[in-house]
Amino acid sequence: MSSTGILISFVAFILGGAIFLFVKNIYDKKRKRDVKYKTEKMIEEAEREADSIIKEAKLHAKSEYYEWKNKFEQEKEEKSKSLQKYENRLLDKEEKLDKRRDVLESRENKVFKKEKSLEAKEKELQKKHNEIDKVKDDQIKELKSITGMDYKEAKQKFLDKVADKAKDEANRLAMEIKEEMKENAEKEATNIIVEAIQRTAVDTVSDNTTSVVNLPSDSMKGRVIGREGRNIRTLQKVTGVDFIIDDTPEAVTLSCFDPIRREIARRALEKLVIDGRIHPGRIESVVSKTKKDIYKQFKEDGKEVIIDLNISHVHPNIMKLLGRLKFRTSYGQNVLQHSIESAIIMGIMAGELGLDVNLAKRIGLLHDIGKAVDFEREGTHSGIGAELAKKYGEDDVVINAIEAHHDEVECKSVYAVLTIAADAISAARPGARRESLESYIKRLENLEKIASEPKGVDKAYAIQAGREVRIIVTPDEISDAEASKLSLNLSTKIEKELDYPGKIKINVIREKRYIEYAK
Repeated sequence: MSSTGILISFVAFILGGAIFLFVKNIYDKKRKRDVKYKTEKMIEEAEREADSIIKEAKLHAKSEYYEWKNKFEQEKEEKSKSLQKYENRLLDKEEKLDKRRDVLESRENKVFKKEKSLEAKEKELQKKHNEIDKVKDDQIKELKSITGMDYKEAKQKFLDKVADKAKDEANRLAMEIKEEMKENAEKEATNIIVEAIQRTAVDTVSDNTTSVVNLPSDSMKGRVIGREGRNIRTLQKVTGVDFIIDDTPEAVTLSCFDPIRREIARRALEKLVIDGRIHPGRIESVVSKTKKDIYKQFKEDGKEVIIDLNISHVHPNIMKLLGRLKFRTSYGQNVLQHSIESAIIMGIMAGELGLDVNLAKRIGLLHDIGKAVDFEREGTHSGIGAELAKKYGEDDVVINAIEAHHDEVECKSVYAVLTIAADAISAARPGARRESLESYIKRLENLEKIASEPKGVDKAYAIQAGREVRIIVTPDEISDAEASKLSLNLSTKIEKELDYPGKIKINVIREKRYIEYAK
């Protein structure tokens, strides 16, 4: 290449570089202007946004300020009212305290004055006391010179005399109070019992559980006995009852301690006699069916009694036991009938006394429930009855009344006392029970023996079939007050030691006669 070409190329290169630099300079200036514009615009937008945020913040702060200010004003007002109330209360208390202080000061002044007055009276009393002591000493000396007794002896003699007089007066008042209370109590009790008896509709003749089966003819006895006695042996074996065939015309006597077995045997024999087919196989079948029928009847009879007396919530087993009582007798009195009577009587008396009538009737009906099984268990019928009542969920009041109706345990409620009364009323009514001549005479002898035991008793007589005992005492050994005490002690002793129906009147007689002759 020639030097000219090189020069041209160099010039072109320099020129191109100058143009490039010029263009670049122009582009840089433009870019700087764009950046500056954008920056200024962003700063303006930021300032506007900052102003907006500041304005919103100021508005929010102002709103919160007014809100807190209002709350503060309300709280301030409430606290001001509360403080005003407290202030008023304090002012009232202060006024009351001032008044109380004035009252106390007034009382203190009065007490002070009374103390002064009492001190003066005390000095006066001390002076009089000294004078009395002096007079007393003078009188003691004078008494000793007249009677020859010192002060202690005279005092003791005087006290003994006063004590004897006071004792006689106390006994007299006690007797008067006792008689008055007894009269009122007897009158009230009599009214209640009479009301109960009048409203109790019962038969005057008691039912007896029969033990005799009538036969259509004497020839039937041979069929009952059977060939070589096989029929009667089978009857006795399956029933547990003794069949007595004697000279009694057209009758077979059944003998057994268990009344249920005797009743099963009686009914079974009656069915066999009516049917006419009497042999060991038939006997076993009829006795088995009769036993099922009678045990089914127990519950039905018990349920019927409970419905009639309007008693609720009774255990099914107790219903069965009540049904068994239908075939149980005591002194010739049917126990179920006796229980029903006792329930009615107790209900009436409870109504008169304002007690629970339903509870009273429940206790009266169940009080002899132990007699349904007393021939199968050991113990008294009242104890067995209490165990059964407890077993079948009866109330403690019912249990105690059953257990206590023969005074075997202490009565814990008035219902137990009513049970004793209702039991005695039902048992003692005319025709209710029979008593053997031997036991009757023995009871009268025991009654006279108990009445004759106390010291000072001259004679004792049981009268009115044992309803009353008259006791004649020696007047020189027993005073009127002691005679009254004797009757009370004897009544308690008779209640504990003697078993008797109804009640016994204890009549203590003390008589002293003074006889003189004018000549």
